[in-house]
Amino acid sequence: MSQLSCKKLCLGYDGHEIVHNLNFSVEKGDYLCILGENGSGKTTLMKTMLGLRPPVRGKVVIDDECKKGGIGYLPQQTVVQRDFPASVWEIVLSGCQKKRGLNPFYGKNEKKLALDNIEKMGLSELKNRCYRVLSGGQQQRVLLARALCAASDILLLDEPVAGLDPKVTEEMYSLIDELNKKYGITIIMISHDVSAALQYADKVLHIGSEVFFGTKDEYIASGHPKGFAGEGE
Repeated sequence: MSQLSCKKLCLGYDGHEIVHNLNFSVEKGDYLCILGENGSGKTTLMKTMLGLRPPVRGKVVIDDECKKGGIGYLPQQTVVQRDFPASVWEIVLSGCQKKRGLNPFYGKNEKKLALDNIEKMGLSELKNRCYRVLSGGQQQRVLLARALCAASDILLLDEPVAGLDPKVTEEMYSLIDELNKKYGITIIMISHDVSAALQYADKVLHIGSEVFFGTKDEYIASGHPKGFAGEGE
């Protein structure tokens, strides 16, 4: 059964429709990469899947179990967010807000989850460090740990390696791949990096003047990578 599916989905803003009649589904354990030209609607699609933006038409259906387990979201980071004056521990723990319900304080389970995800991201030695003094790659790990606190089923990632140097980019891709392969977390990731998408993803959604949805092998066979290498958000 699908964890998330889009049915006859049309997206747009300011009265301008940019994505038409989109149909695809994501199964448990999938690694889906969303590709497309500049302005094709990749981020708009992700925000619609998260319920942050209403569709023009159609619908997004999320499995009840996924709603219970939570959907983690790592958006593109802004300059203001990079300068946020809080500790690594405080930021990661804040991902557990929904799990604490009406309790004004974080409980033992939430704190353990935050510690586990800090360790999973290799941040244990930076737990008490101020977020604003960390490198770009370390900050992304912190935000990924926070997203993991909010989700046990699906992670939605919007350009998670944007602005990172090649070495750190490769490390981040490896971490995300481990979350998918080792821990069974479904990954839905926006990327402009076609080569990385074809290395790690098992499914590809390409949106733009034409739409493709299928396996990585089907995407390669379709000839899309040759025509769209170098595309951006």
